[in-house]
Amino acid sequence: MAVAFRGGRGGVGSGQSTGLRSFFSYRIFISALFSFLFLATFSVVLNSSRHQPHQDHTLPSMGNAYMQRTFLALQSDPLKTRLDLIHKQATDHLTLVNAYAAYARKLKLDASKQLKLFEDLAINFSDLQSKPGLKSAVSENGNALEEDTFRQLEKEVKDKVKTARMMIVESKESYDTQLKIQKLKDTIFAVQEQLTKAKKSGAVASLISAKSVPKSLHCLAMRLVGERISNPEKYKDAPPDPAAEDPSLYHYAIFSDNVIAVSVVVRSVVMNAEEPWKHVFHVVTDRMNLAAMKVWFKMRPLDRGAHVEIKSVEDFKFLNTSYAPVLRQLESAKLQKFYFENQAENATKDAHNLKFKNPKYLSMLNHLRFYLPEMYPKLNKILFLDDDVVVQKDVTGLWKINLDGKVNGAVETCFGSFHRYGQYLNFTHPLIKESFNPNACAWAFGMNIFDLNAWRREKCTNQYHYWQNLNEDRTLWKLGTLPPGLITFYSKTKSLDKSWHVLGLGYNPGVSMDEIRNAAVIHYNGNMKPWLDIAMNQYKSLWTKYVDNEMEFVQMCNFGL
Repeated sequence: MAVAFRGGRGGVGSGQSTGLRSFFSYRIFISALFSFLFLATFSVVLNSSRHQPHQDHTLPSMGNAYMQRTFLALQSDPLKTRLDLIHKQATDHLTLVNAYAAYARKLKLDASKQLKLFEDLAINFSDLQSKPGLKSAVSENGNALEEDTFRQLEKEVKDKVKTARMMIVESKESYDTQLKIQKLKDTIFAVQEQLTKAKKSGAVASLISAKSVPKSLHCLAMRLVGERISNPEKYKDAPPDPAAEDPSLYHYAIFSDNVIAVSVVVRSVVMNAEEPWKHVFHVVTDRMNLAAMKVWFKMRPLDRGAHVEIKSVEDFKFLNTSYAPVLRQLESAKLQKFYFENQAENATKDAHNLKFKNPKYLSMLNHLRFYLPEMYPKLNKILFLDDDVVVQKDVTGLWKINLDGKVNGAVETCFGSFHRYGQYLNFTHPLIKESFNPNACAWAFGMNIFDLNAWRREKCTNQYHYWQNLNEDRTLWKLGTLPPGLITFYSKTKSLDKSWHVLGLGYNPGVSMDEIRNAAVIHYNGNMKPWLDIAMNQYKSLWTKYVDNEMEFVQMCNFGL
């Protein structure tokens, strides 16, 4: 048993030793084989590299060309990339400089300093690019560039690029169209804001001038009233003048509270009339100025037999709130609020509507013109004159004009698209849009010959009342008398020759002196009235020559004429 056990044990150990020897012998064989293949491959590569310098580079084979490119990629020059970048920068800035120089020539700036600088810089870039070192270095098969040469070249290019950039930044504002347009827009916007503020300030100043009563006018009115108080017997009312109702004479209607202005209108008519004794002036003022007006014409009676009748608004009893809608509206709380509440604040917000804040629009004197037939029932024709006109010729020819059945004879003021109905009436309102033509030509109040018989026949006052009632909330037109006049006498106005009535002397410095000399009536419409300090000097003498400077109170009140 013991012998068998040892024998079996020894047999197993002998088999394992034989297997291990076989395994290690196989690994040694494989290692030797790989070593031999590696040595053989290394020998081939070494032989190829030794024969490569003897090849003709001008006629490379496909395999050799591939090996050459691979080898160059592994051994590339680090300065080459930087050199290409510098060359590209120089080329780009040369193109940009040439573009700015061309634009300067287009703008006809050949003699300018900027164009000279751009041209010199372009030449410098061209010279720099044509240097032999740079030109050969950037070529595909160029020679390598020495580092010192490269650094000098890099410095030159960077200096030129820096100079070009500085010049472009300085001159970009001059050549950049979008920048110039934006700057121009900003400038225009700033100027428009300044202009708007200036217009508002001017409108406020003009409004104050129009509202205020000059010291000289106040002085004159006070002295005339003082004269009436001092001598009551001397200034008793005279009996009615029969000429005031004589339809065969030439009648004028003047409605004003300005004594000196009325005296100039009347005096200018009388001085230029061929038959002044046939002229009758119907002056209507307010209660406060009635005494002063009467004293003036008592102290300075009209020359050459002309007639004057002086009344106040209150003398016409039919003018009350139940008959005249404008009287009722003038007393309404809404209108009072419109005029007197927050005027300082509104003045800065809406300069256009400031003119409607003028106190004359709150005076019934401004609306009396729509009641002429009722005021003078026995007359056939009457010439209405504003108190800011001057009559330079005999105007009796107006009574001889055939009005063709029309009510109103007036000078039209439209030209082009200006002064047409669309500018005075609210054509967004359906009633206005349906009833009137926005392109109809407007005409002027201030000198109007009225056929009172035609007025009565056409019932124009009733038309005026109808539209005035509709406009209580001021949606059809703003305040004033011209818009309701245009409505009342729509298609009932005869156009007169423009030489009868020349307007604009109170706001337009460009009115021709030839027009003024040929005009029968000149009109200082606008805020620059001839009795104010803001009057235009070139026209003022046409008014002052009719002022009665011999009247003692005019001298005492220092009108400064």
